[in-house]
Amino acid sequence: MRIAIVGGTGSFGRALAERAQQLGEDVVIGSRDSSRAKEIAAVIGVEGASNEDSVQGADLVVLAVRSNAAIETARALAPAIGDTPLLCVASDLTFTDEGVLPGRHSQSLAEEVDQIIEGPVAAGLQTLAAAHLTQAEPPDEDVLICGDDQRAKDTSLELVGRLVTGRAIDAGPLANARALEGLTAVILNVNRRYKAHAGIRIVGLK
Repeated sequence: MRIAIVGGTGSFGRALAERAQQLGEDVVIGSRDSSRAKEIAAVIGVEGASNEDSVQGADLVVLAVRSNAAIETARALAPAIGDTPLLCVASDLTFTDEGVLPGRHSQSLAEEVDQIIEGPVAAGLQTLAAAHLTQAEPPDEDVLICGDDQRAKDTSLELVGRLVTGRAIDAGPLANARALEGLTAVILNVNRRYKAHAGIRIVGLK
């Protein structure tokens, strides 16, 4: 599988690229600054390119830019992405003195991205921390993927199921990205309160 990670020079995108490369996937990381993408890619052992060039010929595009750049990036890359499946991993969050809060209360970031690009959109990995991907062993946790298009979900589930020793779980339609994105805020608050690096496990599944 050829995976284009848009925003691959950020902490999560880079960690994902490193893990996917170790799994033997064909990975290209994209950035607004192609020279920086190539510089980091050389260290990881993958390809580096501009965001637009990175998505050419990909089997899956992972939108791993910061949440405040996700919509603008999706608009800019929509023609280049075409009908390629896209996995949106971002969460829109609000940071306050009381804690981390979901940044949206109706439509999710992934749903808005879905309205912009032609290809099918899935959402997931919001509960998986970059620090967990950079550990020597795969993280012992589950990951959740949701989407309205089965092709986008299956492609995403195939990849993310190999990132963890837990399970890749189909979490239903894309509207459930609202809950998945909100889970990021929950986990960040848990991490802050208990000085931990929490993940999730779904019990009761065989």
